[in-house]
Amino acid sequence: MFGISEIAIILIVVIVLLGAKRLPELARSAGKSARILKAEAKAMKEPKGAEGKAGAPCVIRGETVARHETGDPGRDTGQQ
Repeated sequence: MFGISEIAIILIVVIVLLGAKRLPELARSAGKSARILKAEAKAMKEPKGAEGKAGAPCVIRGETVARHETGDPGRDTGQQ
């Protein structure tokens, strides 16, 4: 009978022979996954203050201005 090492070698050969077309695609997706995982791990290690300052939304306060009706049809008064 076959041992575990022989079965593993046979499976590897079958996978390489039958899946040769898909191996580059699998390697590419594994590389992308590794890069994403590395970037996420790096983002988690960064202090929250450094990320919060750059990514926080900025609130701009506005003024309320009253409209004066002049009766001049050339100016926009908000009424039609």
